Amino acid sequence: MYYPDELVEEVRMKNDIVDVVSGYVRLQKKGANHFGLCPFHNEKSPSFSVSGSKQMYYCFGCGAGGNVFTFIMNYENYSFAEAVKMLAERAGVDLPEMEYTEEVKKREGRRSRLLEVNKAAATYFYYQLRSPRGEVGYRYLAGRALSKETMQKFGLGFANGAGSDLVQYLRSKGYADDLIQDAGLAGFDERHGLHDKFWNRVMFPIQDINHRVIGFGGRVMGDAKPKYLNSQETMVFDKSRNLYGLNFARTSRQSNVILCEGYMDVIAMHQAGFTQAVASLGTAFTSGQASLLKRYAKEVLLAYDSDGAGVKAALRAIGILKETGLSGRVLRLDPYKDPDEFIKNMGADAFRERMEEAENSFFFELRILERDFDMTDPESKTSFHREIARKLCGFAEEVERDNYMQAVADRYHIGYGNLKKLVFSYAAQTGFASPAQRPKSGIARKKATPEENRKKSQRLLITWITEEPGIYPKVAKYVTPEDFTEELYRKVAERLFEGLSRREYNPAAIISMFTDEEEQREVAALFNTKLAELETKQEREKALHDIVYAVKKNSYEYYSARLGAEVSAINQVIAGKKALEELSKTHISLDE
Repeated sequence: MYYPDELVEEVRMKNDIVDVVSGYVRLQKKGANHFGLCPFHNEKSPSFSVSGSKQMYYCFGCGAGGNVFTFIMNYENYSFAEAVKMLAERAGVDLPEMEYTEEVKKREGRRSRLLEVNKAAATYFYYQLRSPRGEVGYRYLAGRALSKETMQKFGLGFANGAGSDLVQYLRSKGYADDLIQDAGLAGFDERHGLHDKFWNRVMFPIQDINHRVIGFGGRVMGDAKPKYLNSQETMVFDKSRNLYGLNFARTSRQSNVILCEGYMDVIAMHQAGFTQAVASLGTAFTSGQASLLKRYAKEVLLAYDSDGAGVKAALRAIGILKETGLSGRVLRLDPYKDPDEFIKNMGADAFRERMEEAENSFFFELRILERDFDMTDPESKTSFHREIARKLCGFAEEVERDNYMQAVADRYHIGYGNLKKLVFSYAAQTGFASPAQRPKSGIARKKATPEENRKKSQRLLITWITEEPGIYPKVAKYVTPEDFTEELYRKVAERLFEGLSRREYNPAAIISMFTDEEEQREVAALFNTKLAELETKQEREKALHDIVYAVKKNSYEYYSARLGAEVSAINQVIAGKKALEELSKTHISLDE
């Protein structure tokens, strides 16, 4: 959804960033800014700064930064449009309705009605659990050591034993039979007519990342089959692209996600403080779910059951995580079957220790693979080593493959040279990998490139102008937006210079020009480059002169290299040469 710039700016101006961020982070005023612990990385000393004058935030620890929209996008994992909508509602700003074709209107209307009927059903189940008819379900959940607060947080409910109570309730609320059936809440046959799908079950509402109920899971009371029954897939419920508990886990602010097998595992872990736990929805873990997790974490800890089926599921999940670009580690839960049992018996601290000791997924695969070989038999042992070589060929990056070869050689007491030969021999036969090419001689030295130096001087100048808008007229005599050779920097400079020429100063509005979260982060960094702390006026004037000269010189060199390729370059070169000559004999004063 596209919103006009004027409307976006109205929403931003009506949501003071200090007020909004204070709802998420405890802030303390220090000087002109407010500081607190960064919500985007773990830290002990506050490096997270919120500026009321700039209407921006910036973390000097991890580099997270932006305006109020960026913060909501980062913290809530919203898109730009979703952040605008949320803040508009907060400020009481009316947003225009989206214009749909009749077909889309009909489809979206159906989606809305399905969400409505699911919400109504969840409410019905919730109150049934807390009524005399739901006593058996409540006793079951209490017996699983769940608190009232946890039951409430996850909206747990109960479907009683009657045949069509829910159907009658939903009909009384005005929902049509076809909608109730399409939502997966009821079935139909000639004998019983429309009847409840779930009965005599503890109910687990499944929510999307925006806390909307999209489906249900039900655990039967007694020995009936199936033990767990889940909603069918609908217009609003795709099992392969949703995860149970992700609506809470996505704001846990942890660097990892814990992937479990079942609803109760997730709930027990959240109750114990591990709010980053999620589970797949009655199906095997999918690539769609892995892609979803990649939005919220870099590492996945697998907390699957310790039985044979759990191990098989973990091995499958490891492969999917690798394909998605996520790193995975495996939690050891023995002597207990699952996370729920482990926490009940060992406690949260012991589980936290297991998290720290979680096994590298590659070595977990090797440990499981080793079970198929007799390590006392030389031939079988050699076959195992060949399998290791085959798996090592799966690392496309040479450095990573070499690191694993060294680690495997140490762990399994294989000579590194022998293992390396085995890997390259297998790679040569199959074409899976090629030997690492090492430099013949010399040591690689990291050196700042001319491009990096050029970008740094441009960042410093933008930050200085932002910190002290009064210097703009002095800088503008020599520097124009075209002198910022990075496209993003140039766009920022154009808007900044344009505003300052009208005596308007609004860096937060400039960030709103960009809807991409990474671009907003980079723009925020432009306004927060660390300037050197200079004590005297003379030192500051010299530093400003040097930065302006560097920007102009870099610009002159940049456009000189493009003479003949770009018609506009000649004008920039001529103007640049003239400005450099003037700057070389000019002093820039900071006096008004």
